[in-house]
Amino acid sequence: MALAQLVAERPPPAAAPIAPPTQPAWRTRLVASLHSHEKQSHSRYVQLATVRPDGRPANRTMVFRDFVSHDDDSLVFVADSRSRKMKELAYSRAAEVAWYFPCSREQYRLTGELDVVDGTTTEPNLIKARRRGWATMSDSARQQWVWPQPGAPRDNDPAVWTKRAPGPDEPPVDTFILLVLRVEEVELLVLSSPSTCTHYSREVGPDGNYFWLEESLNP
Repeated sequence: MALAQLVAERPPPAAAPIAPPTQPAWRTRLVASLHSHEKQSHSRYVQLATVRPDGRPANRTMVFRDFVSHDDDSLVFVADSRSRKMKELAYSRAAEVAWYFPCSREQYRLTGELDVVDGTTTEPNLIKARRRGWATMSDSARQQWVWPQPGAPRDNDPAVWTKRAPGPDEPPVDTFILLVLRVEEVELLVLSSPSTCTHYSREVGPDGNYFWLEESLNP
């Protein structure tokens, strides 16, 4: 998907930085960062790194769409099931997002594993997120998922680039998938005066429940 088209598909502004107590501190900070940069279209652009089957890194610009829900802190991106990313995820689900906010000079690094949400997904929360992702895009953006195979030699038939895609109230096409980053670690670097660095890690307590451990590091 071309970056120029992603620019045109800027998601709605982030909500005000208010989060329920059950949400981790890093998510509250991230929502606040988004809110303070909401007038800048590039504030939702992140760098998403994965691992190629040959072990080399692969990186690309993606648009952060949303969190899965109020109760699920996983990050949502959209992708094409025919893209090279799918081969990389078949090799390794490990991924990391780098996200920089220039006005506040904050850098977030979010590490975890990517889940693929497609038409075979059965979890209601993820089915809802996929339908919401499809419905919130413009007609021209949805059309990209009925274009020819990404990465293949250019198809010069004009007709293949003008096919109609299903509308926002129709089911998503099979090629439309969500990439859901299950965050396990977050590092927040703030280049202020003085600079700070905070590390958050997802841990398992004695009762088997997850919690977030916060630690201050040297920047």
